[in-house]
Amino acid sequence: MTSNVLLAAYFCCLFFSYTHMTHTPPNASVKEKKLTKHGDTRIDPYYWLNERENPEVIQYLEDENSYTKAILKPTEKLQKDLFKEMKGRIKEDDSSVPYFLNEYWYIRKFEKGKDYPIYTRKHKSLDAKEEILLDVNELAKDLSYCQVSGLSVSPDNTKLAFGIDTLSRRIYTIKVKNLITGDMLDDEIHGVSSYATWATNSSTMFYTAKNEETLRTDRIYRHELGQQQDNDVMVFEEKDETFYTFVYPSKSRKYIMIGSTSTMTSEYQFLGADTPEGIFKTIHKRERGLEYSVAHFDDAFYISTNADNSTNFKLVKAPISAPGKDNWEDVLPHREDVLLEDVELFREFMVVGERQNGLLQLRVIHWDGKEDYYLEFDSETYTASMSTNLDFDAHVFRYNFSSLTTPSSVIDYNTKTKTKEIKKEQEVLGGTFDKENYTAERLWATADDGTKIPISLVRHVDTDLTPNTPLLQYAYGSYGNTIDPYFSSVRLSLLDRGFVFAIAHVRGGEYLGRPWYEKGRMLSKKNTFTDFVSCSKFLIEKNYTSAQHLYAMGGSAGGLLMGAIMNMAPELYKGVVAAVPFVDVVTTMLDDTIPLTTGEYDEWGNPNEKEYYDYIKSYSPYDNVREVSYPNTLITTGLHDSQVQYWEPAKWTAKLRDKHQGDNFILLHTNMDAGHGGASGRFEALKEIAMEYAFLLHLEQN
Repeated sequence: MTSNVLLAAYFCCLFFSYTHMTHTPPNASVKEKKLTKHGDTRIDPYYWLNERENPEVIQYLEDENSYTKAILKPTEKLQKDLFKEMKGRIKEDDSSVPYFLNEYWYIRKFEKGKDYPIYTRKHKSLDAKEEILLDVNELAKDLSYCQVSGLSVSPDNTKLAFGIDTLSRRIYTIKVKNLITGDMLDDEIHGVSSYATWATNSSTMFYTAKNEETLRTDRIYRHELGQQQDNDVMVFEEKDETFYTFVYPSKSRKYIMIGSTSTMTSEYQFLGADTPEGIFKTIHKRERGLEYSVAHFDDAFYISTNADNSTNFKLVKAPISAPGKDNWEDVLPHREDVLLEDVELFREFMVVGERQNGLLQLRVIHWDGKEDYYLEFDSETYTASMSTNLDFDAHVFRYNFSSLTTPSSVIDYNTKTKTKEIKKEQEVLGGTFDKENYTAERLWATADDGTKIPISLVRHVDTDLTPNTPLLQYAYGSYGNTIDPYFSSVRLSLLDRGFVFAIAHVRGGEYLGRPWYEKGRMLSKKNTFTDFVSCSKFLIEKNYTSAQHLYAMGGSAGGLLMGAIMNMAPELYKGVVAAVPFVDVVTTMLDDTIPLTTGEYDEWGNPNEKEYYDYIKSYSPYDNVREVSYPNTLITTGLHDSQVQYWEPAKWTAKLRDKHQGDNFILLHTNMDAGHGGASGRFEALKEIAMEYAFLLHLEQN
């Protein structure tokens, strides 16, 4: 490091300390509220922060933003540099790999200087004239937030349905565009999910409505073009508050499917797409603990299910005329060491995604029984997944591949010639990226109960592993969601500055199969937190880093993880980034008016039952804040978040500050225009990441 850089770092740190001393953090008013359940009374001093329309609440959030901005003022240039750097790696005039469906090639593209995608198509040939389906930039030009989702073209190719959310509450309005004239139809369907499913006649749509208070998707409606929403016919109502419902077309487009799911139970119904006014039939009536999903091929339904104690799932088939469980016939039997993760059906073959020892393998099985084989992947740790495969008659299937050091690729595999064609590899612009400059490995830490916990780790080859090496440890660990070792061009800004990045594959995900999830939920949830801490201790013991240079990051349920590990082992981390964190678990899970609550009982447990109340209370971050020295912490949220309400991070921030012993920072940043997913627009979200990275880098300089 040159003397000028050292001098700049010294003055930066000096100003950072001065800023800390001269800016007083906001002081949220204490208005104690007693919350009593099962004879146990909790005192919540900041319960009042849930009053979204209260000017005092808004002022408090704005004061927190001002304080965070003041504390992070020394990083403003770094934030701008990081944003410019991150944006500079991304190709602005970019387009997706075209996919084919019903006579058209569909393409999503971005143009230089524009934040939002443009959706286009070409008839039959990629050399044909381009038709613009939807330019989201035009829709977004007068909006502070704009999210377009659920694009669906009618079977006759003349109409486009899509959903638009302008508030970031994931509450959409479905609109319909005439693709012949370019005009918007008068049809507008409000307060719904984004996706509409077309019947064969191209004039009937099915959509999913949301409960106005809880935002639970609880009803399916049929809409005829030209009719008012008030005239739409409800074809199904999901009355069980622990279930969500949704509607979609089978890949063959012959059936309209309605799904109802909770965390641990499923039920599906079907209706011929050419008889939209018919009656939906149930494939198999819901049974507590029975999960299944459905695909159609020929005269049968192919069903992935955990029936018959198939913990890692198996594939069965059943005749369409009698699809109930009594008629389920094994196609791919259950295996103890292989998770059946995905199945994609084509006319001549199927592709099966099988996860074994943490890695996804793609298996090709021909219907005629003549061939059954796996694609080969050479990397020690990688990410593979199915891509867009909507053409049922294709003999080529598309998949995605990347690793911690390899940019994402979209690859077509030809089942006739057994050849791969890379259709697109993510371009990393800027002229400095070379994947040979980075190295990745997979490690195994030992949990408190002796379980081996995998860690995927990446660093620059010039970064030495010592107790002085900064390391950012990331995890999620809930809902069975697997965080695979994926490539990130944004992450290069940390790696190129000497940081190591590690993904802890803690229990609660499905990295090592369905049992890995089962051991990280409900009354085993604490395994998620202790696994993360065990990984941290392992990395320190092996001299990959030290507590003075170890940082942690997680979002949403991963933010809950951050809150838990801060209470369990605050001394292990110099800094923590908790994005939209779910931290007030007891109170939220007792309030069935909050979006997601009732559907979450099978994940966390229902605290209306004392056993679960006591267990959740024992780890809920907000309820377990104590008088210790907490790490430097940056907490982010969105005012309109429908997944984790803004008041959870706000309350947690206030309580942390009240109990915190020491000089470390507790910062809260609220995006006043956004929700759970952060800012809309292609590049706007990079500003939030730049702030988080600047926070970490600045701490490392101190």
